[in-house]
Amino acid sequence: MTTEDFKRAAAEAALAYVEPGMKLGLGTGTTAAHFVELLGEKVADGFDIVGVPTSEATRELAERHGVPLTTLKDTPELDLTVDGADEIDPQLRLIKGGGAALLREKIVAFASKRMIVIADATKRVEHLGAFPLPIEVVPFGKESTRRAIAKLAKELGGSGEVDIRRAEDECPVVTDSGHIIVDAHFGRIDDPQKVADALNRIPGVVEHGLFIGFAERAILAGPDGVFELEPLDLSAPQRKIA
Repeated sequence: MTTEDFKRAAAEAALAYVEPGMKLGLGTGTTAAHFVELLGEKVADGFDIVGVPTSEATRELAERHGVPLTTLKDTPELDLTVDGADEIDPQLRLIKGGGAALLREKIVAFASKRMIVIADATKRVEHLGAFPLPIEVVPFGKESTRRAIAKLAKELGGSGEVDIRRAEDECPVVTDSGHIIVDAHFGRIDDPQKVADALNRIPGVVEHGLFIGFAERAILAGPDGVFELEPLDLSAPQRKIA
C-alpha cells in the first residue's frame, strides 16, 4: 500500500464518528481531502450532514463531491472537525499548517465540540519540531516579524532559521485570509505551550501551527493497520481498529 492508501484508510475510519445531522468542520490537506471525498459518497447515498470548509481549496473539493456547506456565520457551533496534521505527539499536540490553512483550521476546530485527527502513521512523533512550524503573519512589517520569530527560535534552542514560504513562482504564499506563511525551525519542542505563548506575544503573528488541547483522538494508518490514539494513552499502546 502507498502513503495515499494509508491516508485514505485513516479517513475512512473517521467516518465511523460521523452521525446523521452533524455539523462538521472539514479540514485541509491531502488526508482531509480523502475524508471529504468519502463523505461525498455517503451524502450521495442520502447521508444528512453539513460542513464548514477550512479553506477555499476544501470548499471547492466539497462542492465538487456534493457535500452541503454552511458558514460559521450561519452555523457558529459545530459537532466535529476532522482534519489532518503534519506532526502528532503522544499527547495529541499537533503541528499543522503545511497546507497554509492553519488560521481557518484553528478557528473551525475551536468552534467544534470535538476534533479527530487523521494521518498516515509517519506523522506520529515523540517530540514536535522536526517539521518546521508554520506561522501565519500579516504582510505589514513581515521582515520585522520574521526576525522576532527567528530570535525566539534561537533562544529556545532552534537554528533560528525562519523562511517566508514561497510558491513555485517565488512569490510569497498568500493565505485565504490575505496573510503570508513563515516556516520556523525550532527543532525539538519540549514545551509546546511555552512556544505558543511566546509566539502569541509577537504582534505581527496572526496565528501559529501549534494545536494544543484540540484533538480528542487520532486515527493513524500504516503498514501494521489502522490505530486509534487518545491523549490519555500516554503509556498505553495504540488501539488497533482495522
